[in-house]
Amino acid sequence: MTAQAPPRVLTVAGSDSGGGAGIQADLKTMLALGAHGMSVLTAVTAQNSLGVQGAWPLPAEAVERQFRSVVDDIGVQALKTGMLASAELVETVAGLLSSVAAPVVVDPVGVSKHGDSLLATEALDAVRTKLLPAATVATPNLDEVAQLTGVRVSGEADMRRAAAAMLAFGSQWVLIKGGHLPSSDDALDLLTNGTEEHWLRAPRHDNRHTHGTGCTLASAIATYVAKGYDVPGAARAAKAYVTGAIAAGFPLGGGIGPVDHGYLWRGQQPDSSPSGV
Repeated sequence: MTAQAPPRVLTVAGSDSGGGAGIQADLKTMLALGAHGMSVLTAVTAQNSLGVQGAWPLPAEAVERQFRSVVDDIGVQALKTGMLASAELVETVAGLLSSVAAPVVVDPVGVSKHGDSLLATEALDAVRTKLLPAATVATPNLDEVAQLTGVRVSGEADMRRAAAAMLAFGSQWVLIKGGHLPSSDDALDLLTNGTEEHWLRAPRHDNRHTHGTGCTLASAIATYVAKGYDVPGAARAAKAYVTGAIAAGFPLGGGIGPVDHGYLWRGQQPDSSPSGV
């Protein structure tokens, strides 16, 4: 007998040589949640727990050929984008996405966990005008919201304003990640399409080893969408998975360690699932 293929999810992102974020985190997440992960590499980074020591974008032709090789033969049921590095790559990837009917999760990666830039300043306009209009759901953190819209979020009241500014660029849904809000006792996110509004809350865990959270969340959403969840259901399930991965995060090297993508395999569970309203 021939086994049935699991859901197919494609990540278009950069490599993290330390294994905590980027393509590596995406593929680990997809495997942990029951999908077949595939990859289009956009950039190579020299990266570890202390930061990013170097980054080298790939040629646009290499990105396009990887994409077409996967999509034209294997096909995809959802896609996720991460580090795109340059305006040329943003425009190339946006054009490729327009040829695929599958839902797209855009993680508009601008800076690393350590504050290192992963997107050229001149690429911001291409993200706003080319990439975000192709998104089924965009998942910016608060720094990326400020970078793209100029809106600075200092409390829950600002999150609606940030979401409206992001939606104006054309994505169907936006998930404003409020994990860095100092004024909140919970890790609070806002998911909205401009009509529906879903506030997702999860407990904060006293764990500094959180490298890769953004990549992991976006990949988890893409995986759940590929498995048939609607966007709100995918976001809630993805947040539950990431909450557990953060709780199980472990030290690695001399800096910030990664979340644990494989905690479910070891029978560990998050302290509580996110609530949503």
